[in-house]
Amino acid sequence: MKIDITLLSEQDLIALNRQIVERLRFLQQARAHAKMLEFQVGDRVSFDPDGRPTLFGILVRYNKKTVTVLTEHGEQWNVAPSLLRRVVDVTSPTEGQNVIHLPKK
Repeated sequence: MKIDITLLSEQDLIALNRQIVERLRFLQQARAHAKMLEFQVGDRVSFDPDGRPTLFGILVRYNKKTVTVLTEHGEQWNVAPSLLRRVVDVTSPTEGQNVIHLPKK
């Protein structure tokens, strides 16, 4: 499908651009939402922030575009769902146990 944009006025081009941007944002949000649904609150996850080693934590909340992860060190991160990996802890004696030991202050 080809659209001959040479026939469109400047106002028409601006309106078309707004529609294109809106549609692209919708598609990106739909992909993020679908990826978000692959995880549940309480899941153990990992992610790789820039310039830092891999962090591990528990998914604690869904946000509009991200999820909140509470790391093993008590840090709270908002992470895009596409950057998360589910962690399967094969050494855990109690399956399904979601406990984070926070450092004492």
